[in-house]
Amino acid sequence: MKILFIEPPKDMFFVMGEYLPPPLGIIQLAAYLEKNVNGVDVEILDCNAEKVDWKELEKRIESAKPDMVASSSLATCNTYSVVRTLETAKKVDPDVMTVTGGQHFTATAQQSLLEYPVIDVIVRGEGEQTLTELAKRGKRTAALSQVKGISFRKNDLVTHNPPRPLIESLDELPFPGYHLVKNTVDKYHFSLMAGRNARYALIEGSRGCPHECTFCTQWRHWQGSWRLKSPKRIASEMEYCHRNFGSGFVWLTDDNFGAGTRAKDIAEEIIKTGIQDGISWFVQARCDDIIKNKEALPKLRKSGLQWVLLGVENSELQTLETYNKAMRPSDAKTAVDLLKENDIFAQAMLIIGQRKDTIQSIEKQRDFAESLHPDLAFFSVLTPFPGTEIYEEAQRNRWIEDFNWSHYDMAHAIMPTETLSRFEVQEQLYECYRSFYGPLSKKLSGLFSRNKLKRGVSRHMASRGLLRQFKHLF
Repeated sequence: MKILFIEPPKDMFFVMGEYLPPPLGIIQLAAYLEKNVNGVDVEILDCNAEKVDWKELEKRIESAKPDMVASSSLATCNTYSVVRTLETAKKVDPDVMTVTGGQHFTATAQQSLLEYPVIDVIVRGEGEQTLTELAKRGKRTAALSQVKGISFRKNDLVTHNPPRPLIESLDELPFPGYHLVKNTVDKYHFSLMAGRNARYALIEGSRGCPHECTFCTQWRHWQGSWRLKSPKRIASEMEYCHRNFGSGFVWLTDDNFGAGTRAKDIAEEIIKTGIQDGISWFVQARCDDIIKNKEALPKLRKSGLQWVLLGVENSELQTLETYNKAMRPSDAKTAVDLLKENDIFAQAMLIIGQRKDTIQSIEKQRDFAESLHPDLAFFSVLTPFPGTEIYEEAQRNRWIEDFNWSHYDMAHAIMPTETLSRFEVQEQLYECYRSFYGPLSKKLSGLFSRNKLKRGVSRHMASRGLLRQFKHLF
């Protein structure tokens, strides 16, 4: 069987600056199929890295002659790109089997199969074993009926097969298939974080999260479990990417880095490989976990950890409780200070637009962000992603006003609050960025900071015109 994995042409999230990430989801799936299906022929087409537009995509599919086309989905805002990709595949060959998955399509399997006839199969949840079985069985309806973890059409009705049990040990997965994108691996970069010339790799250290934040898609998608790769396996993947593909910057994609001895063990295993002086890495973490890991921070920094995104979310305890965050507002300041004391770049992430928000409460969030003194602050709008508790609540109460999936990017206001219109929420997001990045004194302090990383970030953001882009959203 010939399987063509496609990363669709799409616009990158402008808030992150100028960057091009590797298509981690499909390179993991392709590597698993390569290992577990005899005679399978896998090919990855990364349209963004290869600069393939929609017209050229049609030609590439025609040339590849695949039996199956599997499109990467990643996020809700990419929904229409996925649909257009599979529509293009069907245009080339109406009999080709079209497949997608990921968090959005898992949560919207019924709706998506009814709305988009170009999708033959949706792989729900974890994809490796399910896609492997699909590749072995083919697209006959009788065969599809036996595959756990998929949704498809049977006699014009949407059918949802029973879910598939999760893989027990993530250490048993093959290394992600960067060898399958070796012709474009030198193009993956993240200018904001590591400059234009540092090769950029994504590595998965765990799946899921033990917490149940109401705005997050992760914990439900992974069935409420948190499965960890061993520290040695994580370090081995970093070493593999660094030594074989020249990766100098690694994003550990864990939704939850966690606390305890694991953090220290990861640092020690990276140091054992000897790559710590040639690599920098990034992770996102809870503020309270940084406090719990404070003894490990010096070793984490020594291992190459240079940047942490902190889920600060909000300054009000009541709002944090509404989000089921189980964290104190004071944890944010402590976490920022600990990171900076250990020469680790501290980025704070805050959310506006929750149901009780007013102009005054959002202004308080701006003041709170200033008081933390992070190296960088990102503000986002509370977005009702399918598969979250907030989405279900918003649906029940008919709060959602924007049903365009491409706007579900945390930069577009999707819902009003009790006192602010959707337009006013959007306007307040711009005010948050203008307040934090607008003052000339702050621009100058960033541009001439003693911290090399902060200087680079300040110059990159100034060159990208972030405020102008937010202004154009409304």
